[in-house]
Amino acid sequence: MKTQSVLGSAALGVGFGTLLLPVAALADTTVSPATTPVGGTVVLTSTCNPKSGDAIFRVTGPDRDQNVRSTTAAAGGGLSAELFTAGFTLGTYTVAATCGDGTSSGSATFTVTPIGGAPAGSGTDADNRGLLATGGTLVGAAATGALLLARRRRHAVNHA
Repeated sequence: MKTQSVLGSAALGVGFGTLLLPVAALADTTVSPATTPVGGTVVLTSTCNPKSGDAIFRVTGPDRDQNVRSTTAAAGGGLSAELFTAGFTLGTYTVAATCGDGTSSGSATFTVTPIGGAPAGSGTDADNRGLLATGGTLVGAAATGALLLARRRRHAVNHA
């Protein structure tokens, strides 16, 4: 009975995670590349409407808590800014964007590596590969849980 309770809780958690996945996939702020060496440049992009005013990108991380203002129109729409990472400490940074009308444009992360470290990525949220991998993991976990539960029930019926 305890195993069924654990499997039921796990299935419920996977179900909620699956429901929340599309919300995460709609993140409006992107950072490209996802990984850059110290002294590299990352492009911060939001879907803020330029007519609503400037976008403010708040960058927080191991040694930063700064705002970057943007009035530059992004090629695909929205607003963008370039951030030069000279003087940044190695680690992961979060970028949260707020549009000129006060609405949030979501957040994204990037990692600063040593010079000669990991190659630059294609942007944390730009292509959503991580989200797709997470979704696949959730679906796989749900299928595995259902299979184990079905086997356990079949075993219990056969031995009763």
